Amino acid sequence: MRILIAEDDFTSRTVLAGVLKKTGHEVLETVNGSAAWTAMQLPDAPRMAILDWMMPEMDGPEVVRRVRDLQPVCQPYIIMLTTRGEKADIIAGLDAGADDYIAKPFDPGELRARVEVGRRLIGMQDALAAKVDELRQALDQIKTLQGILPICSSCKKIRDDRGYWNQVEVYISDHTDAEFTHGICPECVKKLYPWMKQPGDSKEEKAL
Repeated sequence: MRILIAEDDFTSRTVLAGVLKKTGHEVLETVNGSAAWTAMQLPDAPRMAILDWMMPEMDGPEVVRRVRDLQPVCQPYIIMLTTRGEKADIIAGLDAGADDYIAKPFDPGELRARVEVGRRLIGMQDALAAKVDELRQALDQIKTLQGILPICSSCKKIRDDRGYWNQVEVYISDHTDAEFTHGICPECVKKLYPWMKQPGDSKEEKAL
């Protein structure tokens, strides 16, 4: 996973990047809040970010608030990195929109575990987004069938969006998951096979 790091302290940033790279992640390093905010606005912005609380130009909570205000379809997973241990400060970071936090100095094992939690959540978010897209496409097909369909008054063929005329069953099969089985209704049996005896034709059956 591609992960953004925003940390102005060189030593902390180097150690943090080293742990993440050792785990197999791609790391994008920034040294202040302004640079982090710029990176998070890019079309290919990382899906996860680890932001230091105190940074030059823009602090971590402000970066988080601005990122959340963007309201992209898939929100990034954001971890706050801070020396602040007071509950009020932790609550403030989470209220700003952070998903998790790690206290400095951090434990490499804890960092890997928390990043893995974020990676799993991003995976579930992507899977859900894919399902929503499938549902939207299905609804679009249903809406197509609910619209006005040009149908021949004689042969009952339907004209599609490209101007071609198709049998009713062909058109419906192309736009839904419906499958067809063929039969003959009683009216058509009488028309096509008038010599065939139909149920209810005998006097006894009519009397019943």
